[in-house]
Amino acid sequence: QVQLVESGGGLVQAGGSLRLSCAASAGRTFSSRVMAWFRQAPGKEREFVAAIDWNGGVTNYADSVKGRFTISRDNVKNTVYLQMNSLKSEDTAVYYCAQDRRMWLDSSGSRRTAEYDYWGQGTQVTVSS
Repeated sequence: QVQLVESGGGLVQAGGSLRLSCAASAGRTFSSRVMAWFRQAPGKEREFVAAIDWNGGVTNYADSVKGRFTISRDNVKNTVYLQMNSLKSEDTAVYYCAQDRRMWLDSSGSRRTAEYDYWGQGTQVTVSS
């Protein structure tokens, strides 16, 4: 069973930065799986933020975060990161990391929640304007 634990959320002013981390318990599978970040704001559906393939060679981003957020991974530390810069009030949400069963992003860029087998408990990000 894979456990994913997010950290790094908090309260930040608009224009500021945060770095989220997601540590995976099962290293042998982590290093060969697509990882992603999703977010969910109150009253809204969970939405895709970013995804990264097994070795970090290919990434995909939601249009709303492109150019501001960067997803990366460290397969030695079994950790995936989300660097968030130029934060806006609309970025306020609970952020979740997730692990896919595949190594490479699919044709849709691995944007669908149904593709992911394991989820973390989430970390709150609040951006004040």
